[in-house]
Amino acid sequence: MYAIVEIAGQQFKVAKDQKVYVHRLQEDEGKKVSFHNVLLLEDGKNITIGAPAIDGAAVEAKVVKHLKGDKVIVFKKKRRKGFRKKNGHRQYLTELVIESIVAKGAKKTVAKAEPKKEAPVKAAPVKVAAPKTEAPKAKVEKAKEAPKVKVDLSKKTVAELKEMAKAKGISGISSMKKADLIEALNK
Repeated sequence: MYAIVEIAGQQFKVAKDQKVYVHRLQEDEGKKVSFHNVLLLEDGKNITIGAPAIDGAAVEAKVVKHLKGDKVIVFKKKRRKGFRKKNGHRQYLTELVIESIVAKGAKKTVAKAEPKKEAPVKAAPVKVAAPKTEAPKAKVEKAKEAPKVKVDLSKKTVAELKEMAKAKGISGISSMKKADLIEALNK
């Protein structure tokens, strides 16, 4: 019996009691791991192909140890140019021993995610509306006479200025430059 399973982004053909070297996994040495992304399963006479994975199938393995692979030398050279670069690399690996291949009834275990610690959000001050009463006419007149706060239009982008001009109903804004837009909005 063998299976083709995806482990750490790569596909492996595995059988029971086989040793497999995969990219480094987060699990500790000695822990058992199960992989549920089984793509193909063969049990002697029947071959089951998943679309893309087989539901209920799993491959259970034990993490034997974490290690580093053989050193690979990467040497680059361009002839007659004096360019030479030497670089080395050792891949971090995990050694697994396949303990069993489950064809049906495997339950997916969901890792418990730790709750994310979010930065405290400062609440904006809440304005409570006072009960509506009739305002004296003097206050209403002062509110009408209060000068409007001018926004520095030179810091706005042309697109923002065009949007503001559209909202005011100014025509011919497509051919205007930034200075022309600012002048039209200040009128």
